[in-house]
Amino acid sequence: MDITNQIIWLFVLAIPISCISWSVTHEEIFREPREWCVKNAANGRTILVRKAFYLFTCEYCFSHYVTVFFIFFCDYKLLMEDWRGYIIAGFSLVFVANLYMSLFGLLRQAIKKEKVEIKKIEKEEENISGS
Repeated sequence: MDITNQIIWLFVLAIPISCISWSVTHEEIFREPREWCVKNAANGRTILVRKAFYLFTCEYCFSHYVTVFFIFFCDYKLLMEDWRGYIIAGFSLVFVANLYMSLFGLLRQAIKKEKVEIKKIEKEEENISGS
């Protein structure tokens, strides 16, 4: 695969990695299992148990494991055709996926802020017109 295709794959393959990582660690559909993992991460008997459960609560940590799955599922290597290509691809994909998640988090935060400000303005207008 030439370098152009490898770079395209890097930015495209990071999309499902970030989507899965964000969904598992933030979205409502996974809230109950995540809360269970948070409890076990805090109260596990051994450090290994605590860290294993923490993995499902941190998008950065979880993205490493999702990345490993996608690298082998897609047989993606970056820059080199041997085992070093897998390592370079792994860290590169984690970086880009976490960049996507950070941008998504900032976007969601801005949207929530806008909604709160709109509700505040609407409430003020209701109070003015109701008086």
